[in-house]
Amino acid sequence: MAACNFIVFFIAGLILVRPYLASQGVEANIIAYGEEYLNIVLSMSFALFFGITFDRLLQSTGLTLYTMYSQLSGAVFNVIFDPLLIFGIGPFPKMGIRGAALATVLGQIIGLCVSVFCNLTKNREIQFKLKNIVPEPRIIAEIYKVGVPSILLSSITSVTTYFLNIILSAFSSTAIAVYGVYFKLNSFIFMPVFGLNNGMVPIIAYNYGAQNRKRITATIRNGLLLAIGIMLFGMALFELFPAQLLGLFDASPAMLAIGVPAIRIIACSFIGAALGITFSSVFQAFGSAVYSMIATFVRQIVALLPAAYLLSLTGDVNAIWWSYLIAEVVSIIACLFFMHRIYKKKIAPMPMN
Repeated sequence: MAACNFIVFFIAGLILVRPYLASQGVEANIIAYGEEYLNIVLSMSFALFFGITFDRLLQSTGLTLYTMYSQLSGAVFNVIFDPLLIFGIGPFPKMGIRGAALATVLGQIIGLCVSVFCNLTKNREIQFKLKNIVPEPRIIAEIYKVGVPSILLSSITSVTTYFLNIILSAFSSTAIAVYGVYFKLNSFIFMPVFGLNNGMVPIIAYNYGAQNRKRITATIRNGLLLAIGIMLFGMALFELFPAQLLGLFDASPAMLAIGVPAIRIIACSFIGAALGITFSSVFQAFGSAVYSMIATFVRQIVALLPAAYLLSLTGDVNAIWWSYLIAEVVSIIACLFFMHRIYKKKIAPMPMN
């Protein structure tokens, strides 16, 4: 399935990459850079598809710590090698946009290698033999049944990014570049939180089946505290050293003028993001993935995009970044509503352990 999905996305990506970039009204040189970057990323994205598959095998057998290792290793490699390959620091060649793309795909390959290694050496529950790789339509149908909400969630994120780029293009291509650099930087902070919360899902689900209320509440509480702790570190880093972080990407004075306030403003939403990510994992663990989908839809389509558009009408590009904080507040309200429903219907009826 991973191979088939890679082929479909690779072909579709190559066909649609230029229309996608051109539709955002960016300059011709930006389109050329975008094509150069995306063609490399698309052609090597097999590591992303297979990496996700092997990570889920670890997660499903309770080896969630190794999932975090694989995701974190790829993110750290990407952050470190981005400036090295873009600017040709030390023994590395100066590759520009191709260097950024190469750092991305190499990070994905590193993550895949770590995940495969952990499966082969630590995962005793699954026997990796070619004869066992036989497609079964019933199982494939079940996988897509469970996976469709996640597919829709990813699609919502892509749609949001697309329209935010259009909104930012009304100001300058530099604003779009700042937005792209921000996503590069935030992966270093968000990846550990995603890995941590992926580990919560099987723990909560197992204890839900065992009706162990005490362990469920302890897992949720500890997950929230750890996620908030990681995000507090990220928030402090972004608030105190925005210029230095942008400097990793050889930011011009124009990019610094937009990027420094952008990073500081968006960082204010990190605590809300920690809560939203953790609650989404709880929803999935209780078999209520639709709550995650609704919360994400509310955050990005109902709150973030309209807020960004309305704030853009002020004529100040810095105002747009506050839409992230607004979206997180709306998302938290939705998540707390759904969390109350889950607690009332599924947690409260459990016996006290």
